[in-house]
Amino acid sequence: MRQLPFAASRRLTGFLTTLGLAFTLLPTPGMAQTTASSATPTSARANQPALLAPWAGGHGGVPAFDKVKVADFKPALEAAMAENLAEINAIANNPAAPTFENTIAAMERSGQTLTRVSAIYDIWSGTLNDAAFSVVETEMAPKLAAFSDQITQNAALFKRIETVYNAPATKKLTPEQQRLVEVDYKQFVRAGAKLNTTAKARVSAINQQLAGLFTNFSQNVLADEADSVLVLKTDKDLGGLPASLRDAAKTTAGTRKIAAVGVITNTRSSIDPFLTYSDQRGLREKAWRMFTNRGDNGGAHDNNALITQILQLRAERAKLLGYATHAHLRLDNTMAKTPEAAMQLMEQVWKPAVAREHEEVADMLALAKKEGASANFKIEPWDYRYYAEKVRKARYDLDQNEVKQYLQLDKMREGMFWVAGELFNFAFVPVTDVPVYHPDVKVWQVNDKTTGKQIGLWYFDPYARPGKNSGAWMNAYRNQERMDGKAVTTIVSNNSNFVKGTPGEPVLISWTDATTLFHEFGHALHGLSSNVTYPTLSGTNVVRDYVEFPSQLLENWLATPEVLNKFALHYQTGQPIPAALVARIDKASSFNEGFATTEFLASALIDMKLHLAGGQKIDPDKFERETLAEMGMPSELVMRHRTPQFSHVFSSDGYSAGYYSYLWSVVLAADAFSAFTEAGGPYDKAVAARLRKNVFTVGNTVDPATGYRAFRGRDPKIDALMKQRGFPMAKAKAGGKLGPSKPAGAPPKMPVQHK
Repeated sequence: MRQLPFAASRRLTGFLTTLGLAFTLLPTPGMAQTTASSATPTSARANQPALLAPWAGGHGGVPAFDKVKVADFKPALEAAMAENLAEINAIANNPAAPTFENTIAAMERSGQTLTRVSAIYDIWSGTLNDAAFSVVETEMAPKLAAFSDQITQNAALFKRIETVYNAPATKKLTPEQQRLVEVDYKQFVRAGAKLNTTAKARVSAINQQLAGLFTNFSQNVLADEADSVLVLKTDKDLGGLPASLRDAAKTTAGTRKIAAVGVITNTRSSIDPFLTYSDQRGLREKAWRMFTNRGDNGGAHDNNALITQILQLRAERAKLLGYATHAHLRLDNTMAKTPEAAMQLMEQVWKPAVAREHEEVADMLALAKKEGASANFKIEPWDYRYYAEKVRKARYDLDQNEVKQYLQLDKMREGMFWVAGELFNFAFVPVTDVPVYHPDVKVWQVNDKTTGKQIGLWYFDPYARPGKNSGAWMNAYRNQERMDGKAVTTIVSNNSNFVKGTPGEPVLISWTDATTLFHEFGHALHGLSSNVTYPTLSGTNVVRDYVEFPSQLLENWLATPEVLNKFALHYQTGQPIPAALVARIDKASSFNEGFATTEFLASALIDMKLHLAGGQKIDPDKFERETLAEMGMPSELVMRHRTPQFSHVFSSDGYSAGYYSYLWSVVLAADAFSAFTEAGGPYDKAVAARLRKNVFTVGNTVDPATGYRAFRGRDPKIDALMKQRGFPMAKAKAGGKLGPSKPAGAPPKMPVQHK
């Protein structure tokens, strides 16, 4: 899923989002909602868009989605930006000597109107992006970037921040306040606050140009996904598909008004199951090519030229900011600290993963030939999932379609709620007193189980539709904070792209889909658990290669017997998943990890190598093809995200030179889950309490490496990951620690998306 455009507000987040230095995944409008700013009198707002109004109603105020008009976004954003600039200028020109309160805290209080407008704007961008909105988005993207630069390049404002940063009195502030000062100061420096006037102007011009290119990239991918479908014309075309997938394809054909027995849409949630089960090899190839060629078909929606421009602009900006490459700029503010450290981890895992992939292919070929394939039969990328599923069934007596019958979407959601109750003491209560932006969206109030106190709201948008970004992600509409003694609760959302089946029938999901569901819910729990004072440091506003840690960690609870016995219930009989089937799932847990790890690492390595290439003019297709060949990429699979559709990297700066962070975080997650298994098990109360205290509640108030050590008692090791994936430790450094862990400062600012 692409990064959403997020305006700078209350903490300079617009520039930081553009640069990928701030964070709440792919730009989450997660700033707190408190009182309306007084910069624009209430009387002057009488005829202004409803988007500008403070959020009203219960739950501390909620977005008025029922009053949103696309035509209002532009005037609302412009009015909110003007208001925010007035607030920033007042802070910058304050005649009083700079202090934490009149500079740093004052910045935290600013931009509340823009925060609210941006939150709703980003939701429309990610979930309701039709032709009318695209026009607005194309016009506003560079304007939002320019606005951000007016804040980060405000010399008077930076001088005040720098004065507070260097003041002896700052050492007497609370640890959280000192952390906030450090984060603000380093964000400004990394944004170019110390550059001369000429360099600042060029950085601003680059930011504006990039904002437009990011928007174009996103819209091209969205167009290819919306415009291309695989039409299944006859019953033969349905061959091999399970009933649930046939029903979904039939429903999609009806929704799209296409006269056919079924339609497969151009999204991962539709394509992957089709590639897994369809026995029509020719159709599998068509589906695979349709999906893997998004953004790479020539014509108006081709992204290659855009990527070339983006890479050159990023390289130029990095040089202006004093960094060797964009990769060095992006990783300066992470746990890894350097591209070299990230590359070291990836290369440590790459060879064992490729070796395992070769073993998996050999098993597939043996099975295919046993079934009658010719002697020269070759596994092609569109065959991999199909034959992997056959091998899984033959070796482990495990049919993913059999497992799917026990994985009802609604029951899996209830299972997540139950885990949240056990580990975080949360209770989820459905509410119907808040407006939603689409009928598919449902809302729950999250309470503390013991006290009944409201923690926040959780919105769930589960289904695919035209105009919605593919993939899965979490957003924060409002971040938790308690500035000025006002307790502000958070509002978070999880967003997926499941395909609706027959009306009235439960939606069945795969084990992979269920894992993704838990993953994104981990991000939501990270936001909901936040217990800090300042919104800049709240929730998921942590460095990129740490933000995926809580979400990767929560995936482990799906497979626990407590969840499976209570919530993995057969969609027809209601019986819990049999113990024998669970045992087969566990036995096969490391099956196909060669494929999964290799397709991910291919994307992560290409991402890093593209951004280490500096300012050279790159032909994306040629670079991808030649670099993968040099790496020894197996011919039977492709990158998880090919370059022309790599929205993590090219729809914003969010994950640029940062896709490695999923692997970095999964090392943390595997090591952290070992703390539970070494103690009393996955629901050990003492370990869960340490996890909440040192990871989930603290946001960015402490350095992540320090927080992890406080939880685990040591630095993370790679051993647990290698064991979890079934890779030999002889090819990795047993007991090896995870890279540099120097203190990381400012976080990256955007929505958290699925890998």
